[in-house]
Amino acid sequence: MKKVVIFGATSAIAQATARRFAARGDVLFLVGRNPHKLSALVQDLTVRGCRGVASLSADLNDTSSHSAIFQQAVENLGGCDVMLLAHGDLGNEQDAQKDFAAALPILQTNMLSAISLCTVAANYFEARKQGCVAAISSVAGDRGRQSNYIYGTAKGALGIFLQGLRNRLFLSGVHVLTIKPGFVDTPMTASFKKGALWAQPDTIADGIIKGIDRKRNEVYLPVFWSIIMFVIRVVPEAVFKRMKL
Repeated sequence: MKKVVIFGATSAIAQATARRFAARGDVLFLVGRNPHKLSALVQDLTVRGCRGVASLSADLNDTSSHSAIFQQAVENLGGCDVMLLAHGDLGNEQDAQKDFAAALPILQTNMLSAISLCTVAANYFEARKQGCVAAISSVAGDRGRQSNYIYGTAKGALGIFLQGLRNRLFLSGVHVLTIKPGFVDTPMTASFKKGALWAQPDTIADGIIKGIDRKRNEVYLPVFWSIIMFVIRVVPEAVFKRMKL
């Protein structure tokens, strides 16, 4: 049995992953912004036979509250083995590219608040020389593209942070997992036209559980995105800047 804290617990990917944790007997502490969605998720997990689940509604952009929130989760669970960071926001990319005031919330949610939460959890695990920090980044962070470079900047910075954190914590025995989904069919992407490359949250959740259990450093989900992004990364900049991506 593992004790798991999930930040951004009401996202579609987080809900699917929470159900998998619960199904195998883990106990959960869920943190999210919407109390009604949290309550519904707690009820759903309870009906499914979850051994223990509690929740807390919070604005995770308030970084000053992160230490207290994590401590409350630890006290409720009697410890923590896994911290899954699953909160994020696409924002309005077009507005953000024209006005930094619109870009700032995207950077705050996807980068600054994410780094803050990972830091709090990392310090806890490092002191105990065990545990797992798992955070959802994105393939968008692998290379700046004109269609989403503000969001990609935030996710790319989070990915670099997680690399450094992994390097720092390796000798302490703490596992750091970077999760890079591609296109996922969720409420956050409801307005997007879907195609063959789109995956369902359940598929991503399966990959997250495997990545945690197998102590992977980084996972592209679904796995074919590792090939796609390799190709995108190796395109020379002189060519890439002329491409419409």
